[in-house]
Amino acid sequence: MLDFEQFVKYSKPGPRYTSYPTAPEFNEDFTHRDYENILKNQNKNKKLSLYFHLPFCRSACYFCGCNVVFTSKESKKERYIEYLKRELDILSQFLDTSREVLQLHFGGGTPTFFSAKQLEKIIKMVWKTFPNVAKDAEISCEIDPRFLDEGQMRVLADNGFNRVSFGVQDFDEKVQSEIHRVQSFEITQNAVNLAKNYNIDSINMDLIYGLPYQNLETFKKTLKQSLLLDVDRYAVFNYAHVPWMKKTMRKFDETTLPNPKEKLLIMKYTIDFLQDSGYKMIGMDHFAKPKDELFLAIEKGELHRNFQGYTTKGGTDLIGVGLTSIGDGDMHYVQNFKNIDEYENAIDNKTLPVQRGLKLNQDDIIRKAVIMEMMSNFKLNISRIEERFKINFFEYFKDAINELKEFADTKIISIDKDSLRVSQTGTLLIRNICMPFDSYLKKIPESKRRFSKTV
Repeated sequence: MLDFEQFVKYSKPGPRYTSYPTAPEFNEDFTHRDYENILKNQNKNKKLSLYFHLPFCRSACYFCGCNVVFTSKESKKERYIEYLKRELDILSQFLDTSREVLQLHFGGGTPTFFSAKQLEKIIKMVWKTFPNVAKDAEISCEIDPRFLDEGQMRVLADNGFNRVSFGVQDFDEKVQSEIHRVQSFEITQNAVNLAKNYNIDSINMDLIYGLPYQNLETFKKTLKQSLLLDVDRYAVFNYAHVPWMKKTMRKFDETTLPNPKEKLLIMKYTIDFLQDSGYKMIGMDHFAKPKDELFLAIEKGELHRNFQGYTTKGGTDLIGVGLTSIGDGDMHYVQNFKNIDEYENAIDNKTLPVQRGLKLNQDDIIRKAVIMEMMSNFKLNISRIEERFKINFFEYFKDAINELKEFADTKIISIDKDSLRVSQTGTLLIRNICMPFDSYLKKIPESKRRFSKTV
């Protein structure tokens, strides 16, 4: 049984480690010229992952931390499609777009806020630019079930999309009302059935714990209802309350947010419930059926994590397209403008709409390998890290090993000369376990760290 009183003390601001170094380290010294040079010199045999940001929503979901643009105007969406095309044209001047594509993801915003006709226009544009698509490519789209019709699903299926992710968050009516996202079980059920009717290979459902008015008993009901939909994967996220970044989050009465102890109870119950229901825990917050490729990858220690979540498609260069999109490679991160006027202005000037980025040094690369492997697989092959980077792991990370002693003493982790392993209990604290390896975090006093709480 978990000692929740002990765990509560670990509730502190910390990164989610969708990247290392994390996004706050990106800077504007990195310009479009830096990115152009990187693209021109990339290994032509290395495969690509593509991320397209479709930022529009009709109204705000108050919990959302994504970069979105609220509109009801068709003209804005049509204008955005035109700028996407122009961005692709500029990108093609520097990137070899004949490279094989292993992964494509549409995120948002609400990608299905675009009509079937508009979606098809975007997809055709993508495949015209990137014609070399792997037979086993993972082609996915985030979907708000409130904005989905058969025409849109037909377009996705006809154009090779084989994975969809449905945003649900919670089925409790009081929670839905408070977060400004009223979505009945029937709406979600119809969307899932539509995806199944079109033979989508993998269907994911997003849930969030830590929202206003949630508690263990209400979330139990949401989990029980969700099981009726028989999806292939779950992503169960810890709500990131960052009101200093997202104004809509200031609408919440913070006294209605579940405390760290309650959140731990919810997460522990969720893990047990889903595993008892035939799913396996994958990475920090994902669950999949045993036949799923994510589960097979973690069994081999080959799961990867990037800005699109967990994937088996590692070793690619990620190209971000559209407003606020992030891309990365072995030695860089890059992000487009978040402001739509600045984004359009860059493209009008025939330059890639790069706002900021980062060139990684050797220390960054070593720490990235360590942190991302632990975030993905809950274990670290120390021998492999030493061989790859020609370092003595225990000397190089002496300070981190000292900081981890408390976790080792309580058997949350185990360390020997060849490996570091996280216990099942420790998976709830994986962000905390990775933090000692983060050299940038050490430079920021804990009282000034502007991240969501780890628990």
